Amino acid sequence: AALDCASMKKAVAFSWFVSAPVFAFVALVSLFPAAAQTPKTAKSDESVAMRLQRFEDKAEIEALLLDYGRHLDNRDFAGYASLFATDGEWVGGFGTVKAADIKAFMEKAMGTQNTAKNYHLLSNFVITVNGDTATAWSRWAFVVPGQQGATIAQAGRYDDELVRESGRWKFKKRTASNDTAGPARK
Repeated sequence: AALDCASMKKAVAFSWFVSAPVFAFVALVSLFPAAAQTPKTAKSDESVAMRLQRFEDKAEIEALLLDYGRHLDNRDFAGYASLFATDGEWVGGFGTVKAADIKAFMEKAMGTQNTAKNYHLLSNFVITVNGDTATAWSRWAFVVPGQQGATIAQAGRYDDELVRESGRWKFKKRTASNDTAGPARK
C-alpha cells in the first residue's frame, strides 16, 4: 500500500506538472479571445482591397521602370516620352527636359537608331506607393558591346517621383545620377 501511495503521489504531481501550463493557456485565451484568434500584422487595419491595390500599383510601376529602359534602348522616343506625366520632367547629365520636349531632345541627343546595340540594365527597385503618388529608387548600368565582350561604360541610380495620370502611372520627375565617370569626351 505504501508503494501504491508513493506512486499515486508521483502520478498526481506529474499530472499537475503537465496540466498547469495547459490550464494557464486556457485561462489566458479566455481572458483575451481576440488576441488568440486574430493574427496581428503590421497592416491589420488596412483592408485586403487596399493592400491588393498597392500591390497592383507596385507591379505597374515596375513595368513603367522597365518600359523606360526598353523604349530608350530601342530608340522609341515616342513611347519613351509617353511614360512621362503631362507636366513631367527628366533630369540628368543632359540637363532638365520638360515632358513636351523629351521626344525631340532624345532624338537629337541619341539618334533614332541604336546601331551600337548598347543597352541598359535596370535593377534594385524600391517602390513606395501613397495613393495616387509614389516614389521609386533603382539602379542602372549602361552596357556597351565590344569585340571582346560587353563592358559597363557607366552606372548610376534613378530617383523618381511618380503620379497616376488618367489611370496610368507616369514619371512626374525622373532624376538620373551617374555614380561612375561618364565616357571620355573626344
